[in-house]
Amino acid sequence: MDWTLEVVVLPVSDLDRAVAFYRDQVGFTLDHRTTNEHMDVAQLTPRGSGASIVVGTLPSQNEMAPGSMRGLQLCVADAAAAHAELAGRGVPVSDVQILDPRDGGTFFGFADPDGNTWAIQELRARGGRPLIPRADTEAARSWSQHPS
Repeated sequence: MDWTLEVVVLPVSDLDRAVAFYRDQVGFTLDHRTTNEHMDVAQLTPRGSGASIVVGTLPSQNEMAPGSMRGLQLCVADAAAAHAELAGRGVPVSDVQILDPRDGGTFFGFADPDGNTWAIQELRARGGRPLIPRADTEAARSWSQHPS
């Protein structure tokens, strides 16, 4: 049986600010924003990822302090390009550090407005072998925006 990580619940203090940061600055896709008598949440997905983040007012989010998540990790094929992309969108990023010259040993990071922290790891192998083929990612994004 396969087990897939689909969603990480991320505690934030201001839902609109979090959506703007992750969508407009970090570049995640806003999959949906759901507001009803039970919740006010948004789900956002990094390009090429099978897992998303959910921010808002789910009971599990209300049990965590905003900014209390540390070391969430994203992987990219080119750390320098990802660093430049985020810095160009106004995201305060740390310097790129090469901890080991082998693939997987290069990192940088950033924090969201609440202080939740992210590590970005360079895995050059992802450039040639993404975990989710680009065509499938585009098809899934199209479906999520226009479900039948």
